[in-house]
Amino acid sequence: MTLKFGTDGVRGVAGTELTAELVTALGRAAAHVLEGGTFLVGRDTRRSGPMLFAALAAGLTAEGADVVDLGVVPTPAVAAASAERNLPAAMISASHNPYEDNGVKFFAAGGRKLSDTIEEQLEALIGESRESAERVGRLSVEPEATTAYERRLVASLQGRRLDGMHVVLDCANGAASDVAPDVFRGIGARVDVIHAEPDGTNINAGCGSTHPEDLQRAVVDSGAHVGLAFDGDADRVLAVDSGGALVDGDHLMAICAIDMHQEHRLTDATVVVTVMTNLGFRLAMAARGIDVVETQVGDRYVLEALEAGGWSLGGEQSGHVIFRDLATTGDGLLTGLQLLDAVHRSGRPLGELAAEAMTRLPQVLLNVRVADRAAFGDGAAVQDEVAAVERELGDRGRVLLRPSGTEPVVRVMVEAPSQDQADAAARRLAAAVEAAAS
Repeated sequence: MTLKFGTDGVRGVAGTELTAELVTALGRAAAHVLEGGTFLVGRDTRRSGPMLFAALAAGLTAEGADVVDLGVVPTPAVAAASAERNLPAAMISASHNPYEDNGVKFFAAGGRKLSDTIEEQLEALIGESRESAERVGRLSVEPEATTAYERRLVASLQGRRLDGMHVVLDCANGAASDVAPDVFRGIGARVDVIHAEPDGTNINAGCGSTHPEDLQRAVVDSGAHVGLAFDGDADRVLAVDSGGALVDGDHLMAICAIDMHQEHRLTDATVVVTVMTNLGFRLAMAARGIDVVETQVGDRYVLEALEAGGWSLGGEQSGHVIFRDLATTGDGLLTGLQLLDAVHRSGRPLGELAAEAMTRLPQVLLNVRVADRAAFGDGAAVQDEVAAVERELGDRGRVLLRPSGTEPVVRVMVEAPSQDQADAAARRLAAAVEAAAS
């Protein structure tokens, strides 16, 4: 029985790759490694969620740990509860993946994702036989788990409201389906909601942050000021302006960084991003005297950098944004609130703020399927082609080749002054990776 952590926990097809037996073993290992007398566990709306919750709870309680069932809640609500109660926690979710997939991601006591070292310890213990615990843990249910989380979200605005703002929320038929409308209506916004009727199989299906087309149409058709698209577990968000244009995570961070800098809330005038963040963001921040610190992909690495530097804002192009003074993980609802608050206070449209905040360089991202994603870059031909493209682009563009943390693919990313240049360079590099993998 083997298990491997990816960029954000463990994921696989529920019932075949991510089996009940494997998750039970994971629960046993977690009870031993995380040493929590009580674990908080939530899940999203996938059909397999109750099965995997039962398996995880069985493993945890078999090792003597108590389990508190938080029910269907956003991932950041689980992290917030972990932080407030100083208890380890787990979320059963595959985030933006289709419903057939599921996963488990853990939070150490205090609401922070696990380090690589702790994940390696869990991997090593999977399937290892141990003596039975002296006691069997208890299972309890907490049906109002989102109440404290909702209060925390509202409190982040320090009494400010969104009266007069019309927003459309795409809840991805996921964990935000009940919480998000309540929160935004509670602070005065006029709220329209789409894709908030989960049936166990429609999570992320043609909706949410990975498929914002319905939201873009809904915002334009309704005359709303802004739209917000969450993913299945609501730890990320993308926005749509009044004209239906998509506002990605880079623009969200740029708007918030500039706003926080002006309000003297951006610690050390520094923001943390990953290697996937657009070069246009870096250029825009430099023009405003804001430093940019770069990490590898994964919001836990962003958080590690934020905490090491004592900085207040960081995130990813995908819409994972961390406000370190307010949360311990990416939080789509919190990010949406902070964004709308900045827009509301400015008195200007989101599209205008986004255009002013940064100019996005054309970016192309290609996924090249390979048999061994860890060894894709060993060939000299790939490295030679990368060097050639970088020489051609100079300081006007950027190249990044990165093996996926969750799929058997290599991600080829190119940014260039024009779309044609980016397309051509990305195809060249993809062809080099394919040739090396064949």
